[in-house]
Amino acid sequence: MSAESPAAKSAVNGIRTALGVGGVVALVVGILILVWPARTAMVVTAIIAIYAIVGGLVYAGLGIFARSMGGWARVGHIVLGILFIIAGVIAFIELGQTTAWLAVFLGILVGIMWIVEGIVSLTALGEARSKGWTVFFAILSIIAGIILLFSPLWGAAVLWWLLGISLVVLGIIQVIRAFTWKGADA
Repeated sequence: MSAESPAAKSAVNGIRTALGVGGVVALVVGILILVWPARTAMVVTAIIAIYAIVGGLVYAGLGIFARSMGGWARVGHIVLGILFIIAGVIAFIELGQTTAWLAVFLGILVGIMWIVEGIVSLTALGEARSKGWTVFFAILSIIAGIILLFSPLWGAAVLWWLLGISLVVLGIIQVIRAFTWKGADA
């Protein structure tokens, strides 16, 4: 029998709590995405808009109050701050349209990244140990990227659902880990 020190027991409890809280948060967010996908996407957009406004205030504040910066650096910070604030306010005013635009933008961005990833995989074919799988991956990546480019909103919706499903599954697993994890010496 090994006697566990109070510090070790406290560390194990802290880790279990962190695993449990993280799992519950992932599970709740995943369920929200699956049950209310549009509303949850709007909440994410609102969080981004809040971030833009806060970031804009910080940049503007730096430009106004940072006396150690040069004149053009201060002007640049103020202009950037104003642009961030305007973007955040516009996002709030047209939250639904901003959410749709953000989904289309992310769909196009992921599509481009998948196409580039497929092309890069083909260029690295000479170094690949498994050429067949590399070609299969590259072709699949390029085709998926092209599909996303032609239908970015649909693609973003599918990716959103996959995120929700993943968060539910991973959240459940994380909560189970929180209840079953005993530490390194157990």
